[in-house]
Amino acid sequence: MKYLSFLAIVFLLACGPKTPKKKDFFTSGFKAMEVSDSTALIWTRLYGQDAPNPVVHKKTNTHPSYPIDFDEEMALDSVDGGVPGAEGEVKFTLTDGSESMVSPWVKVTEEDDFTASYLFNSLKPDTQYNVTIESKESENKVSGVFRTAPPNTVEKAIHFTTSTCQYFWSFDDSIRGFKTYDAMNRMNPDFFVQTGDYVYYDRKGPMASDIPRARHKWHAMDSWKSLVDFHLKVPMYMIKDDHDLLKDDISDKQATYGKITWNDGLKLWMENVPLRGEHYRTFRWGKDLQIWLLEGREFRSKNKMEDGPDKTILGTPQKSWLEQTLKESDATFKIIFSATPIIGPDRDNKKDNLANKSYQTEGDWMRGMLSQIDNVYIINGDRHWQYHSIDSATQLNEFGSGPVSDSHSQGWDQEDVRPQHRFLRVNGGFLGVKINRESGQPEIEFTHYDVDGNKVYSARFHAKEEG
Repeated sequence: MKYLSFLAIVFLLACGPKTPKKKDFFTSGFKAMEVSDSTALIWTRLYGQDAPNPVVHKKTNTHPSYPIDFDEEMALDSVDGGVPGAEGEVKFTLTDGSESMVSPWVKVTEEDDFTASYLFNSLKPDTQYNVTIESKESENKVSGVFRTAPPNTVEKAIHFTTSTCQYFWSFDDSIRGFKTYDAMNRMNPDFFVQTGDYVYYDRKGPMASDIPRARHKWHAMDSWKSLVDFHLKVPMYMIKDDHDLLKDDISDKQATYGKITWNDGLKLWMENVPLRGEHYRTFRWGKDLQIWLLEGREFRSKNKMEDGPDKTILGTPQKSWLEQTLKESDATFKIIFSATPIIGPDRDNKKDNLANKSYQTEGDWMRGMLSQIDNVYIINGDRHWQYHSIDSATQLNEFGSGPVSDSHSQGWDQEDVRPQHRFLRVNGGFLGVKINRESGQPEIEFTHYDVDGNKVYSARFHAKEEG
């Protein structure tokens, strides 16, 4: 009997019910970031549920909108848009149809907010790659695509989109999130640039008074259906600004927001945008386009400092790099992406950007330097209205994409049209840019769209001959 009992035990161990695999999910999909003609940084996060908490609070009709009767002390596991993370291991695979590249298993831990990333090198230019990310624990997978940039000798039409300023409670739809992302998705752009204020730590629903609440802001934003679908097929670049670093107009590195320090803010940013190397960088997209992504927070003087040659937003190393790389570039069109305005006009009470008198010295240098180089254009974030401006002194063009949603538009009077303005619209949407060649001549077109993807303004320029 003892022998039979032992056999029964062995049988049950071998054939009995197995422990179910741990559940984890790729609720926010993945992002293909920092794409060049040979590299791509793939980012993802593991979650403990397959969908975010539903939106249950109503919101105000103000600009911006806020949740009504929201309890800032409520537990995060029940907050609208919340979704808990999960530990595990993930593996990244890229394939172009003939060859595959596979990462080792990458650990996903609470220390890094359950995020994982992997940098792929030696990719083929102008090639579509299929992306698959799998979980070791649950065997769940997520898949999507991106295309690498063409080499800098190739003439190829390029189309990209850009937007800024997206607060969770300014959503258009309580299921999908923002109409702008669905509208951009329908256009199949080659890439996307997000110019800052991706989340708002210092806005209600909840206020990011500590690290868990700050991380919630990223979970909730990245899990909107419109964002997930968009990022599964469009590679992106990101710039940080004040609200997704710490708080409004932040320049004091000793300041805190609740329990969050400056260094905490940098750590949170790197969890979600795990850049390798300097946070200012440049990328080439074929013969006719090169983009520059500026870092506007880490090197700046305090905003309240008296203006002069030592007051800076960019810092000396970044300014030297920018001037040198612009002069060295043989790209037809050169686009500067800044989280804040360089031309404006801006509100008289603002003091944190190069369009303001508080940074007049560096602003004059920047505009003067850029004006010495042909075919340079500026695209900025931060402002909650759409515009196209031309600087009277240098004839530089600047385009503000406007906020991602109508309910986030604010800060300017629609009737306040200044001499710099060629277009002004106090509402939400995005900016699209197309570069192509018409009868062999390079041209660039900037188009402002509303949140549904309807054109509201367009400006086209032919390339000036160098010199």
